[in-house]
Amino acid sequence: MSTPQLTTLPAWGKLQDHYQQVKKLHLRDLFDQESDRFDRYSLQFNELLLDYSKNRITDETLKLLTTLASESHLDDAIRKMFTGEKINTTEQRAVLHVALRNRSNTPVMVEGNDVMPGINAVLEQMQNFTEAVHDGTLRGFSGKKFTDIVNIGIGGSDLGPHMVTTALRPYWIEGMHAHFVSNVDGSDMMETLNKLNPETTLFIIASKTFTTRETMTNAHTARQWLLDHCGNNEGVIKHHFVAVSTNTAAVKAFGIDTDNMFEFWDWVGGRYSLWSAIGLPIALTIGMENFKQLLNGAHEMDLHFRETPFENNLPVLMALIGIWYRNFFAATSQVILPYDHTLRLLPAYLQQADMESNGKRVTIAGEYLDYDSGPVIWGQPGTNGQHAFYQLIHQGTQMIPADFIIPLESHNPIGEHHTILLANCLAQTEALMKGKTAAEVAQDTPDSLVAHKVFPGNKPTNTILINKLTPQSLGSLIALYEHKIFVQGVIWGINSFDQWGVELGKQLAGVIEKELESDTPAGKHDNSTTGLIDYCRQHLL
Repeated sequence: MSTPQLTTLPAWGKLQDHYQQVKKLHLRDLFDQESDRFDRYSLQFNELLLDYSKNRITDETLKLLTTLASESHLDDAIRKMFTGEKINTTEQRAVLHVALRNRSNTPVMVEGNDVMPGINAVLEQMQNFTEAVHDGTLRGFSGKKFTDIVNIGIGGSDLGPHMVTTALRPYWIEGMHAHFVSNVDGSDMMETLNKLNPETTLFIIASKTFTTRETMTNAHTARQWLLDHCGNNEGVIKHHFVAVSTNTAAVKAFGIDTDNMFEFWDWVGGRYSLWSAIGLPIALTIGMENFKQLLNGAHEMDLHFRETPFENNLPVLMALIGIWYRNFFAATSQVILPYDHTLRLLPAYLQQADMESNGKRVTIAGEYLDYDSGPVIWGQPGTNGQHAFYQLIHQGTQMIPADFIIPLESHNPIGEHHTILLANCLAQTEALMKGKTAAEVAQDTPDSLVAHKVFPGNKPTNTILINKLTPQSLGSLIALYEHKIFVQGVIWGINSFDQWGVELGKQLAGVIEKELESDTPAGKHDNSTTGLIDYCRQHLL
């Protein structure tokens, strides 16, 4: 096994030595010794404040980490991404989700061609279509205005627009409702269809190839549902279905008017695609102007990421702190804790964005890693999580770094709800940092219970405060995490933009699906899989 370059970098060795020196430092003591810790370890960017002071870091830690970034040629990697070089080397593709929200409209070249005219053309197509739906120019087969949008996709074609649309619920156009179907389990589709009126429902089929098994199975079920309600008149399909795809022939064969086919490009990875036509359900639900504000917020974070020195760069700092915990403290997971009900899908969205990007075991050169790559990403909205898994974070045996995210201003300022929510968010970060010592517990606790009530503290957190959750601030927040993931991939020396790990299961599923529908013996599988196939067939046939 070849040794990847990362572990040979001077900063890596210095960080290993530094870890031995600081691993027993307690955050409580650091705050006692450094009265200006918040001022030194917090940064504001537009509507966002990042407080990273409750991390197990010192000035020396940050100096060594930023040196590691420099030695990993992060600055050059950033330049290559923004200028359209093919940094997705296993698929020989550029990575240009940043071009999709390039609101300055400066040229972005790929193989000598500026991609911005094509991007702008799709944005204009989205705007025209969205406005036509909203003003009633485009209607269903019976002449009624659309009231419900159903997005049928999976992975990045579902999680991104679903998360954003949910997060921006206060901005929904009056009379418009969004629904998302991704699971091939028929219950997902039928629970959605059962509450809809076919005359006022618009379907978006989001599949680049228009062949994705789960998506197209759901799409054909929706198609038949519509036909069943309109006398099997094939001509109604063009009134109720649009496609986000590149497969013109398949879209046309489905019955969709190709004028209502929205393009995107192979340099847009699925989990980074909500900024493209994949975001059509967002635009239809919140309006195109708000969609553009989402793009603006992301673009502003792009400029910050590209132009700001590492020591003051929000995505870089969050990435480096994550590497500090993953590779030196051996933290296996990272928890995302949004204290906002509308952000309830953010942990799932970031789970895909991070784990599909950095869940890799080889370097770009194909060498096996001898260090850990991406952590497990998980989470749930507070305060629900406080009554579920915070016990483990506070008193379990693992160190689990946590990101707390909360808007300062609520869209629903009912009574004292938001003050209670904000107090809980801030209190948890303090409790995780300080803990409660045996001496403090013993003041009012029997000796037999002291050990049970001790909180070790020293649990690291980031806190992200957002003045108000708007399309613009949400765009900046998403881009912040996208770039964090990219930075970590660069330093680990892996390709964050392919996802070969999703392929094998799909291939085997195609084989097993045919065997489940057959009465001939199953093919060559291991004994367990063969036994499961046989058991299933006994109950299905």
